[in-house]
Amino acid sequence: MKWTQEAEAAIKKVPFFVRKRVKTRVEEEAAEAGVDVVTLKEVNRTRARFLNKMEDEVAGFQVEACFGDGGCPRQACGSRGLQEKVKAHLEDEDILGFLRERVKGKLKFHHELRVAFADCPNACSQPQIRDICIIGAMVPETSETPCTQCGACVTACAEEAVTLSDTGPVLDMERCLVCGRCVAVCKPGTLVGLRRGYRVLLGGRLGRHPRLAMEVPGIFDEEAAFDIVRYCVAFYKARSTGGERFSRLFTEADFHEVVLRFRDRSLTAVGSSRAAG
Repeated sequence: MKWTQEAEAAIKKVPFFVRKRVKTRVEEEAAEAGVDVVTLKEVNRTRARFLNKMEDEVAGFQVEACFGDGGCPRQACGSRGLQEKVKAHLEDEDILGFLRERVKGKLKFHHELRVAFADCPNACSQPQIRDICIIGAMVPETSETPCTQCGACVTACAEEAVTLSDTGPVLDMERCLVCGRCVAVCKPGTLVGLRRGYRVLLGGRLGRHPRLAMEVPGIFDEEAAFDIVRYCVAFYKARSTGGERFSRLFTEADFHEVVLRFRDRSLTAVGSSRAAG
């Protein structure tokens, strides 16, 4: 649906964590009214109704994603299947019902449990400021295929983690963000990405006391990443007595417990040969 410049400017003033919902609602109400172009009038009318009935709009949780399987040209590992599993689990756990039982007074958007996905380290969905963050990853490795010394992998790596020797590419995994760009541009196939999975970060937030999410060391396949999410949801329901955010409850000691619990399930753990595909 087309939007006027004034309408686009107005929707950008809506807080980012509800902007997508409000924009969708504006278009739905405009379509119901037979409007082809969204103007400032439609935005203001819908926004007023949305804010006046905020409690009705609270879903209990948010699962967000960037372009991902919809066309991200830099995708390291797609997450659509994992997104659906996480959504289904949160629905099964009835997070909305849980919040209604625990929160005194009206529910607000800041009560919701927030999960965000990104299929590459560019992280357009801003997952590092969510309660649970999952980022697609591809671990580059060298194969036995001879290198043509074209240098495409060196040019593609924004982290300067790839250099060329006489025998082929040399990977600096301390610098590597496992984005898979070097693999994508390696036409001979000297660089391969057999281990694809997810980075998992926990406990991020904005607000008065912001904190970036803490990254669990390693790369995890879909099953392990989902198990980490399930563990965190169980932790949240056990600890949140009055609607406190996961990130407010999740301490560094809790983070280290997750690290210890899942360290042997990483695709990059010593001796691991699993791949997420």
